[in-house]
Amino acid sequence: MVDSLGHRRKFGVLAPSTNTSVEPEFAMMQPRGVTNHFCRIEIPDNPIKNDSDFEALMDNIRETTMSAADRLMTCRPDYVVMGMSAETFWDGAEGSEQLLQRMEERCGVGVAMGSHACRESLRIYSEEKPIKTVGVLTPYMPVGDNQVRGFFSDIGYDVKALIGLKCQSPVLIAHEQPETLRKAITELNEAGVDAIVQVGTNLACAKVSEEAERWFNKPVVAINVATYWYALRYNGIKDQVEGFGRLLAEY
Repeated sequence: MVDSLGHRRKFGVLAPSTNTSVEPEFAMMQPRGVTNHFCRIEIPDNPIKNDSDFEALMDNIRETTMSAADRLMTCRPDYVVMGMSAETFWDGAEGSEQLLQRMEERCGVGVAMGSHACRESLRIYSEEKPIKTVGVLTPYMPVGDNQVRGFFSDIGYDVKALIGLKCQSPVLIAHEQPETLRKAITELNEAGVDAIVQVGTNLACAKVSEEAERWFNKPVVAINVATYWYALRYNGIKDQVEGFGRLLAEY
């Protein structure tokens, strides 16, 4: 017998306690027979004014991630999805691989991370038209931006433009309105990049990215869409979901 509601797949999702965007966006994308079960990584909503504050935020996340993973596994999910992104880009491609290994060893099941999902998304899009340059949108301070830039450089992309919104606390990331995201994505597009990537799972960008792909006729990868798409496809779920861009609708 399998779970009556999650009879196709039961996803366990780890997200910071301050994050109010990733859970509703994942819920909007879940197909019939797939269920999402969240466990929160407890962190304070401390102000973020500079790089030191951002690094303290990362320390807070690291301190409680594994204990949250242990709690999550008590519902016996088939697969774990990381609903947080900055840590998945830290220390470049090598650091990302090391984190994935630690998480899979701890959880005992496969794990989807935003960094790997973005990489796979760009690879898929590149089969249609080669992607060499990217523009990146983040909610981070410069220290976080540099980590994201390093990851994409490591996997072979030239980060031609990057906009960091420097959000002033973890909760306030979700307060960034669609107008702000549209303006930033438009500015990145004007840099002449082949594709645009948005990171930071608390930026509600799933719908904006779908619009932007139509406006600019190029890949616009929102990390929550990419990560959920990656989790579905890794688990053999091929449902095409409209309204979140070409990744879910076509690939």
